[in-house]
Amino acid sequence: MSFETVSGILQDTIYTSLLISAPFLVAAIVVGLGISILQVATQINEQALTVVPKIVIVLAIFAGLFPWSMRTMIDFTRRLLFYVAERGGT
Repeated sequence: MSFETVSGILQDTIYTSLLISAPFLVAAIVVGLGISILQVATQINEQALTVVPKIVIVLAIFAGLFPWSMRTMIDFTRRLLFYVAERGGT
């Protein structure tokens, strides 16, 4: 395999993983920021107040985006398998 080929596959892998993980990370950051602002405003320092909403939001987003995530991963896998079939395994 040439450097360009490996670089292209690696770039596609990183792009796909960022594309799939971005909604979960953004949601967790936004909820965490909101909860932090609420804690600062009310001076409540409860650890469960920060963890539980993040878990609930991330699970809700996971449930909503699961079909899209699976479709994206399947498309990525197909691209890799078509590339391997096209190259003859070398």
